Amino acid sequence: MLTYPLSGHACDLTLNVLTLVLNDGKPLDRAYSLNFSGLKLAPEEQARVTTVVGDILRRLNLYCFISDIEPEKFEREGSKLLNAWHHFHGLERPKMQYSLQINESEVDQRIEQAKANLPLWDGCPEWLDEIGSKQLGEKWSAERAALAMAPKRFLRVNELKGDREQLIAQLAKESVTAIAVAGVDSAVEVTSNSALFRTEAFKQGWFEQQDAGSQKVAEAVGAKPGMRVVDACAGAGGKTLHIAAQMQGKGRLLAMDVEQWKLDNLKTRAKRAAAHNVETRIIKSSKTIKRLKLTADRVLLDVPCSGLGVLKRNPDAKWRDTAERLPVLVELQKHILQSYSRMVKVDGILIYATCSIMPQENRQQVDEFLAENSHFEFMDDETILVAEHGFDGFYLARMRRTAE
Repeated sequence: MLTYPLSGHACDLTLNVLTLVLNDGKPLDRAYSLNFSGLKLAPEEQARVTTVVGDILRRLNLYCFISDIEPEKFEREGSKLLNAWHHFHGLERPKMQYSLQINESEVDQRIEQAKANLPLWDGCPEWLDEIGSKQLGEKWSAERAALAMAPKRFLRVNELKGDREQLIAQLAKESVTAIAVAGVDSAVEVTSNSALFRTEAFKQGWFEQQDAGSQKVAEAVGAKPGMRVVDACAGAGGKTLHIAAQMQGKGRLLAMDVEQWKLDNLKTRAKRAAAHNVETRIIKSSKTIKRLKLTADRVLLDVPCSGLGVLKRNPDAKWRDTAERLPVLVELQKHILQSYSRMVKVDGILIYATCSIMPQENRQQVDEFLAENSHFEFMDDETILVAEHGFDGFYLARMRRTAE
């Protein structure tokens, strides 16, 4: 967290980003892009803005409560919330050109009231607390608190370029402090506040920024050189590139998605990473899947989900319509599992994954799929809980096809 207040310019940027997210409905990454693009902003100042924005969004209802404003009025009253945020963290009030002042005594009273309401203190909206309590029971309170914390910075070493020790040494030469992550052989945690994407190590493709929990999902694929592997919901391709490194660039790795722009971005990343065995293919219709029936040694289905395991990193999702979208997402997951599993050949392995920690999207989906598909057998699964691991939350399950 900050040790001194934001500058006036940083306050303006912070308020602009939050207004785009809360009032205009922009995704957080898009709001950052719109505000930072073209600015000659020092990396340290940009990091301070993202730190404050992230913390406010992770506990938005708490900060709205203590500053006595409503989220829908943020565009007009955001400066009041920002003043209350500074007071909450023991900082002097920032010098903003236009600022709604706070009554510190009233803010302190509201802080004490909030401490008695643990879901509010953890920045948890009512709909999320209801779902989490119902699905995770006694584990939910720890997960709820963990999801209110700032995410750590994890990297995945690109083993097509070097090993983890070499990456740590290379980063050290560029004044980036990093340590190995226990239990995840490919993962490195960055412990310094450094501009990673300006390093030569990044330009040369030595690493990708990827949460350690996400890396455990790709590890579960267990791809080997010479295999035929399909990443059927590839998205931006973080797990695709990890699998390419497992395969040592040998064999065929097909990255598929329904959005061409994501695959185009993946091509750029694959080139930098020297992942030459990656092939991209747009999913135009069900025929795209049917043509690949019984052809793959491994199929990874990192399906669209609620994202309730990665709220530390994507805190704006807390304040969207996830409760209403969840039943729709569950049906989509069922469809993808049933349809895309046809690509797995006999004795091949299907890996189902989400970035959710809710059983409704995870083990329950797997159990229903296995009950309807006797030609698949359960191998193992893992729920990567946020409070237990310190990573983002994920789920993965492996199933083997035993017959056509």
